[in-house]
Parts: sequence; structure tokens; C-alpha cells
Amino acid sequence: MKVLNNRFTVNVCRFVVALTFIFSGFVKAVDPKGTQYKIIDYLAALNIDSLVPDMAALVASVLLSAFEFCVGIFLLFAIHRRLNSRLAFVMMLIMTPLTLWLAIDNPVKDCGCFGDALVLTNWQTFFKNLVLLACTAILAAWPLQMVRFISRTNQGIVINFTALFILAVSSWSLYYLPQFDFRPYHIGANIPKGMEMPADAPQPKFETTFTLEKNGVRKDFTLENYPDSTWTFVDSKTVQVEAGYVPPIHDFSMLSTETGDDITEEVLRHKGYTFLLVSPHLEDASDSNFGIIDLLYEYCQEHNYPFYCLTASGQEAMQRWRDITGAEYPFCQTDETTLKTIIRSNPGLLLMKDGTIIRKWSHNNLPQIDSPLSDMPLEKLDIGFPPTITAAEKVVGILVWFVLPLFLLTLADRLWAWTRWVKREKKKKKKKKKATNKKYKSTNNLKEQENEKENCSR
Repeated sequence: MKVLNNRFTVNVCRFVVALTFIFSGFVKAVDPKGTQYKIIDYLAALNIDSLVPDMAALVASVLLSAFEFCVGIFLLFAIHRRLNSRLAFVMMLIMTPLTLWLAIDNPVKDCGCFGDALVLTNWQTFFKNLVLLACTAILAAWPLQMVRFISRTNQGIVINFTALFILAVSSWSLYYLPQFDFRPYHIGANIPKGMEMPADAPQPKFETTFTLEKNGVRKDFTLENYPDSTWTFVDSKTVQVEAGYVPPIHDFSMLSTETGDDITEEVLRHKGYTFLLVSPHLEDASDSNFGIIDLLYEYCQEHNYPFYCLTASGQEAMQRWRDITGAEYPFCQTDETTLKTIIRSNPGLLLMKDGTIIRKWSHNNLPQIDSPLSDMPLEKLDIGFPPTITAAEKVVGILVWFVLPLFLLTLADRLWAWTRWVKREKKKKKKKKKATNKKYKSTNNLKEQENEKENCSR
């Protein structure tokens, strides 16, 4: 009974850890640039971001998400039980103290363990990691209690297939855009509505402390216990004691570099189509497809569609971009973090209609509007409408390409294992039956010999 209870506990912990790792690894793999930005935030908090190149952070992002996802799948199937349970335990040994530091010092707002799909506070992350640390400790202590879902013969197929799948997900998301967009600037999001504050939204609360002096004695007071005029004012300090409602989009603005005016409202309230070319840093932007961008701008000029380039770069970088690409479109300055949140490509292209995002493109798959399409307005082109594929269809695609093959492999493996078991049982029964018959025959022979002896003695 004790063995059964121990096995039950181990396998419950196994599923908790496996599913958490799979979800965490996948949502980071589907947005490797976002994970890269979070790694850079960690490095900046440690004051070592200048020592690590951006490419190294990106490689670390891809490998970390692949590691998490693979370990989760391997634990789920109980593949290399000793090795993977120890890997999970070591990872949680590293991450738990790290998240404790985040919770105490708060150098980064959220750990990014689930990307933008599920944002936890630093304390929530720490307590979550405590649970996972306990679960991985149990798995590391009794790894062989995990029930196998697939035989050793076919484990290599699961290992290779899982690694190739998750690396392909990251590669696709880097070349194009993340298949699942959990950010506030996703397709279908209306930016003006995302910036609105509800009438009944809780407001932030502040508390002011006054330092006053009297007869050489200094004391702190609040508005509730502010003393009489015999006290002399020394200093005051205001701190936020309670956060209010923060709208999903709270940092979007467009400052024209030509006039210096804020044109955010003008652009967002425009009725009709608007193109936004987004480049956090023009110094690092890919110029491989600038010809397509220039043709798009000419198309917008012909059809009176506004076209702006949003960047956080300075005038020197803008002029260099103009010199390289021949760009004639207007530039606007926008916060760097906002631009990185809007689209995971440098540059990337957005198409809005009435302030709603209806299309997003990486610089690797920009829309090409050539003749005779160049004479047609967006209302008559496919790109003038949101993509037809839904999030549900994307989930079905993952089920078909990854989950279904693993399920069929597991089913075939278990049937094969059951068939082998049935054959072994049949062989055992045959051997047992032969042994019984042999014993029965030998017993009968002994009886016959005894009868013959008795007859002879008579």
C-alpha cells in the first residue's frame, strides 16, 4: 500500500512539473524575441547587459525554451527518468533563489516565465517555483516510480521529434512573426479603446509624509495628523501605496520629427487605412527588402493612405536610413519598449483600419503590391482584411502536427507492448501446461510400475 501511495504521489508531481514546463517552454518558444528582451532586462538589472551581445541573448532564449519544453515532454513520457528528473530539479534549484531575489528587490516587473501569455507577480512566481521545487525534488528522489508511456525502443523517436518541433516553432517565429500574439497590440486590437480608462476604474493612491521640526526635534506626519503652525516644515515625500487601473495600452504615442507635434490622436482617429512601419532601432534594422517598402509607400501616396515610420532612433540614424533606402516617408518617434511590444520584427509593418490592427508583417514577408494590383484599393485586396486563420485553427494545427503523431506513436507502442505481453503469457501457459502434463505422465508411470510390482509379488 505504501508503494502504491508513493507511486501515486510521484506521478502527480510528474504531471504538474511536465505540464508546467511544456506550457512555459512553448509560450517562450513561440515568441523568442520577447524572451530575448526579458533576458536582457535581467542582465541590465545585474549591470552586465553590455557584456552580452544581443545575438547571444537570442540564442539563449531559443535554447532555454527548447530545454524547458523538451524536459517537460520527456517527463510526461517518462523518458530517461533519472536524467530528466535531475535536470528539472537542478533548474528549479537555480530559478527559485533567482525569483526570490526578484520578489524582494523587484528589479524586473515580472519574471517572464510564461512570456506574455500569463503574467505573474514576482511573489506569485516565487511561490509557484517553491511548489515546482518540491515536486522536482520528489521526482529526483524516486524517478523509477514514474510510469512509462512509451517503451525504450521508441524513446529516440520522441526525443528527436520533440527537439525538431520546438526548434522549428522558434525558427518560424523569428523569420515571420509569433503564431500566437499575447500582447495588447495583437491583430484585432483597437488601439484607442485599449488606451481608454473605464469610468469606475480604481485610481492610484498616494500617501504624503511631511517631515517637520520643533525645538530641535524632527518628526514625520501625514495629512491626518498634521500639527499646528508651531512646527517648521523640513521636507515632504510622496509615495504610491496602491496601484490603480492601468489600461492594456498606456504608452503609445507618435511625435512627428518634422514638426515636433504629437500626432497620436490624428493617426488613431483617422477613418480608413493607415500603414505603420515599426523599427525600434534603425541602426539594426534589416534593409534587405527596402525596395518593397518604398513601393508600398508609393502605393499609399497614390491611394491617399497615411504611411509613417515609428522609431526610437535619433536624427542621425534616420538620415542614414534615408541615404541607404531612399525613404521619403515621414518619421515619428515612439518609445523603444512600445515598439518592441507592437511587433517582433525590425522593421515590421502594421496595417490599421479605423485605429484597429488588421494585419502585421515581418520584414521577411512584406506584402507585394505589383501591377495590376497596384491600381486596386485595399478594399479589393486580401491584405485589406484581417487574416482568415483563427487562433483555434492554429491550435488544431499544433494538435495535428505534434500531438497527434505522438499520440499515435504511443498508441502503437502500447499495442505492440500489449501484444508482446500476450505472447509471453501464452508461452508461459504452454510451458506450464507441458510441465503439468509431464508431471502427470511421470506420476502415472510411477503408479503403473508400483502396480506391476504388486502383481509380481502376488
